[in-house]
Amino acid sequence: QVQLVESGGGLVRPGGSLRLSCVPSEFTFDYYAVAWFRYAPGKEREGIGAITDGDTIYADSMKGRFTISVDNAKDTAYLEMTNLKPEDTAVYYCAAEYPFVPKKVWDHPYEYDYWGQGTQVTVSS
Repeated sequence: QVQLVESGGGLVRPGGSLRLSCVPSEFTFDYYAVAWFRYAPGKEREGIGAITDGDTIYADSMKGRFTISVDNAKDTAYLEMTNLKPEDTAVYYCAAEYPFVPKKVWDHPYEYDYWGQGTQVTVSS
């Protein structure tokens, strides 16, 4: 069952930028941890980053090109992506958990109870 709804994916050229959005279906992001993951065929689910308990955390490989934010007024989470590369091609998912996720396990999928359906991002010329 879809609990979060992602949007903003699509085809983008290498070096381009894209902003993904995530909206909860039956709750608000107040007091929720929010994370972004991606999943490409043949690869494990990969954590991008998370906002939890007032901290913003990124996987080392994601630092510099990916930015996570939450607009509380719009009740929307965002993933800003820049300088995209073909290897960034994947299905991107947002996830949430109440009220937070321990920082040390932010990138463990089982910590999150709420997930979106994913949005496809394809980076190609």
